[in-house]
Amino acid sequence: MTSNKTFLLSVALAIVALAVLPAFVYPVFLMKVMCFAVYALSVNLLLGYVGLLSFGHAMFFGGAAYIFGWLTKEQGLTPELGLVASVLFASGLGAIVGLLAIRRLGIYFSMITLALSQLVYFFFVQAPFTGGEDGLQAIPRGALFGLISLEETGSLYVFVATVCMLAFLLVWKIVYSPFGNILMAIRENEVRAVSLGYRAERYKLGAFIASAGFAGLAGALKAMVFQLASLTDVTWQMSGEPILMIVLGGVGTMLGPIVGAAVVTSLEQYLASSSLPIPVVIGTIFVACVMAFQRGLVGEVKAAAEAARRWRPSVRGGRGEGLRHGDGA
Repeated sequence: MTSNKTFLLSVALAIVALAVLPAFVYPVFLMKVMCFAVYALSVNLLLGYVGLLSFGHAMFFGGAAYIFGWLTKEQGLTPELGLVASVLFASGLGAIVGLLAIRRLGIYFSMITLALSQLVYFFFVQAPFTGGEDGLQAIPRGALFGLISLEETGSLYVFVATVCMLAFLLVWKIVYSPFGNILMAIRENEVRAVSLGYRAERYKLGAFIASAGFAGLAGALKAMVFQLASLTDVTWQMSGEPILMIVLGGVGTMLGPIVGAAVVTSLEQYLASSSLPIPVVIGTIFVACVMAFQRGLVGEVKAAAEAARRWRPSVRGGRGEGLRHGDGA
């Protein structure tokens, strides 16, 4: 009951924050943070709860951005159909890549995803519908269900915030479901999970497909917000962005990717107007944070809260014992 109340309270606070923040922060920037938060959540679902580190999620993120741009601009699809098609494309590609990659563990898994991501990158470089180095520009935002125009920033913000909140709730549901518990069991001891009768490869493939789908959703939303899909979205550097975010925020936590996305995106936005080299500054901050906060920002706060919760009962117990001894004396 307590956990349910905490969850509902967290959702309510998130809704209030999303409603209030546009009055203080530029809405387009907030939408960028939300898109990358969903992207980081997708990688965290794989790394934090299955223990698989992918260096190739840009193929889902950027590929879905291209598919969304092509379908809405060239084929005239409405934005909701474009999003659904983009997620289906990313999930289908995730199924193909997953079947090849999950047969290996550790660095071998990571290298396979990186190699396949580069293949997808070169495909989009040469594909005739992607616009080459210019990318797809002036992607129309369209009208939701043909009725609600998303060309205005306000309506677009409400739509993006709603989709991202639903994505967060869906990831939460996956993580704290029996499926999620089995994933964590596989992460902790795959041999023991297999000995209990679970088909580990099937569960890992399911997690990989779900992760690819969420990454595709993030890429399509980003293409909608900025009306652009470019080669930057499918480069290997884009695969490193969410890893940086979840390590800073906290691997294996629900809020870690969101906090990490907000920190990294804010740094990039702030440093863009300065003469400082952005990768060097962010890399330095990343190293400092990893050395100071090994669990990530959210992970350290969570660990401190758990330590305080354990300490309080022991203090009460110690005082109680002291009073009892005093009365007996």
